[in-house]
Amino acid sequence: MWTRFFTRKVHWADIIVVAVLVLFFGYIWIQIDGKLNYKWQWERIPTYLFRYDEDSERWVANVLIQGLLTTIRISIFASLLAIVLGVILGMARTAKNLTVRMLARTYLELLRNIPPLVIIFIFFFFLSEQVVTALNIESWAYAVSRSENVAIWEFFFGDMRRFPSLISGVIVLALFESAFVGEIVRSGIESVSKGQREAAQSLAMRWRDEMQIVVLPQAFRKILPPLANQFIVLIKDSAIISLVSVQDLTLRAVELANSTRMLFETWITVAVLYFVLCFGLSMLFRWLENRAKLVPD
Repeated sequence: MWTRFFTRKVHWADIIVVAVLVLFFGYIWIQIDGKLNYKWQWERIPTYLFRYDEDSERWVANVLIQGLLTTIRISIFASLLAIVLGVILGMARTAKNLTVRMLARTYLELLRNIPPLVIIFIFFFFLSEQVVTALNIESWAYAVSRSENVAIWEFFFGDMRRFPSLISGVIVLALFESAFVGEIVRSGIESVSKGQREAAQSLAMRWRDEMQIVVLPQAFRKILPPLANQFIVLIKDSAIISLVSVQDLTLRAVELANSTRMLFETWITVAVLYFVLCFGLSMLFRWLENRAKLVPD
């Protein structure tokens, strides 16, 4: 059985690629171990993933897992907000009103043609920080952190004292990613045949009802795969917001590497955590896509 699986699934080119990768990483390992005289400290890494809390007498997440959980929270909330904004932008790009179409296109083209680092800084300092201050979110978050039901809030948002930075990261990332989601939604809307829309118009449907009842349900089924891929891209892009002091996995890794001098161990571990998260989601979305194909139209 294994011989049959190997001959069907594995090509000789795959073996060559794996061999080249093994040789490459082996060479890097030898260079680090020999020329740099680097002292590996892999035995310390598990203690920065989980630690034993003597007060509660149980194992709790340490800095790297805390950063990973923050990355997951930011990615989920930013994805939901980006989908909402992206649907609005996608519908605006296909609207009949020329002004609405031009405004949406201007927003999309600006975000798609400016480096993400520049956009992150602009959005963070000129938009998200203003929103946090205007809504007095910082004072509210500190009040929640001292309340009795703080455990429920921390389950969804983590340390409530850092909630302002979390929500700022969510807003910044969602505004940036919504441009790409908007283009995906636009392509999905335009992929719906004209006959479907003409049939809706023949029934005297308003534009809003036409989009809600006829167009969007068909469009979403077609754009689910690229939307899933964009969610994975968003997780990787979330590392950028560490530059504006959001306590995600990347920022925690920077702090850990600087304080312990375990440069290679820290960043290799972080790379593995990102890979496991993104690859696991990729496999999940692929499984859901295959299940959706089995559902009859």
